[in-house]
Amino acid sequence: MVYPIVAYGSPVLKRVAQEVDIPSDEVNSFIEDLFETMYASKGVGLAAPQVGISQRIFVVDGSPFAEDAASPEEAEVLKSFKRAFINPTIIEESGTAWGFEEGCLSIPDIHETVQRKPTVVIESQTAEGEWIEETFSGLPARIIQHEYDHIEGVLFLDRLSPLKRRMLQGRLKDIAAGKVNASYRMKFDVK
Repeated sequence: MVYPIVAYGSPVLKRVAQEVDIPSDEVNSFIEDLFETMYASKGVGLAAPQVGISQRIFVVDGSPFAEDAASPEEAEVLKSFKRAFINPTIIEESGTAWGFEEGCLSIPDIHETVQRKPTVVIESQTAEGEWIEETFSGLPARIIQHEYDHIEGVLFLDRLSPLKRRMLQGRLKDIAAGKVNASYRMKFDVK
């Protein structure tokens, strides 16, 4: 099932998401729907709040970034970087922050450079309920940080300077009001 993407301005995007109980057939089905929605929207990540469901789940597929990788090794990692994160917690972010242009399906047509640390350690559950701890670096870490922010009620805009956010206010008001031409279905003012 392909969900509409919740647009900027919807309160669900600013709320800390709730943990989910697993294992669960419903969660597995929902994860499949998140992947289907992400691909239909041409994204590389999608968090549950972006489809109006305040749960601590996000999916990623970094393969579209393989061409932009910093090294052949990172390109190989990105090609196979497809998975779901359930009830994740970022334990540590480390390294010198670096800028990279980010966008968001909930905020179409706005792309800005965001500073993030290059390495993350994250703990999450598998679909079977097992807890795992993993370390990611480079673009995979950035994708994780962006999607993790969504389940914490944070948008990439919140990581921009106040001046940059003020400069974007007109465009953001238009998105919240439904004045946007996205190539995918969108849903506005989701509580």
